[in-house]
Amino acid sequence: MTLVRSGDTLALTNLSDQALRVRAVEAASTYDVETLVQVTWAYMTAGSRKGARTSPKTLAAYRLAVRDFVPWAQEHGVQLLRPGRRDGGRYVAQLQTRPSQGRGRRGTLSASTVAQYVAGARALYRALSWAGATDAQPFQDAHVPPDPTPGIVKNPPYMREIDEVLQHCEPRLATLLLLCAHAGLRVSEALSVKTADIQGTTLTVHGKGGKIRRVPLGKRVRAAIAGLPPLRADGALFIWTYHQAKYRMSTAFRAAGQGHAWRGFHAARKHSGTRLYRATRDFTRVGLFLGHASVDTTRRYVALEENDVQSEVEDF
Repeated sequence: MTLVRSGDTLALTNLSDQALRVRAVEAASTYDVETLVQVTWAYMTAGSRKGARTSPKTLAAYRLAVRDFVPWAQEHGVQLLRPGRRDGGRYVAQLQTRPSQGRGRRGTLSASTVAQYVAGARALYRALSWAGATDAQPFQDAHVPPDPTPGIVKNPPYMREIDEVLQHCEPRLATLLLLCAHAGLRVSEALSVKTADIQGTTLTVHGKGGKIRRVPLGKRVRAAIAGLPPLRADGALFIWTYHQAKYRMSTAFRAAGQGHAWRGFHAARKHSGTRLYRATRDFTRVGLFLGHASVDTTRRYVALEENDVQSEVEDF
């Protein structure tokens, strides 16, 4: 399978309107998956709201979705440039009944996976419209049912696991876990930290979409960082890729007897959100700390205690 190179995407954005349209029409007519991925990436880079600041994670997710949708369309007789009005709904229905192929998983694809595939397919049609190939929008009326199980229930925050795992981490790995669990950083943000980003008790974080926020560091995080020499001339504290960091952290969880509890780095970020909310009872302050654009997002990062309002309603 051909890999999509950033140079290919840039070349598409530099084509004339007519040349881009011809390329997109040809790719859609022949179900050329990789060229359609390039067209989608070109649109996301040069035509979408976020433009060149679109995250690599989003681009990778949309690539996966296009690689799934286009072969399905070809197999089921869907003309990409002239889809039927019900074809979007057909694809959604097929996704909802498709068996999950994840390791150790049973049943059908999760609601979040279905939503991700459909988002990518919608992006493909926005890209084809941007390229002048078609105005069809087969997913405009396609309904993607939300996941009935809240994310905070499916992937709750680590709580006591943090301190237990820290005992089995070497200093640099422990610092990474503390940056996620105590400073509330995304793992990508934590892996990008450099010494110049730290000013006293504050860390300047370069977040999603190029957004910058300043995060206060607790004494435990400051002490962990202070014990780490930079690994590169630019002051980088980590040189791991995401997958290298994930492997090391999952190994530490197993060493702590918490291998069953490992749910990725995001549960550590939820740890910080949950603890800060319990201390402040203020979703707005927690959202600013975590770098969320919406308080509604923050609510999905906080595990509320049962009977949280018992004392308030006691004397109603």
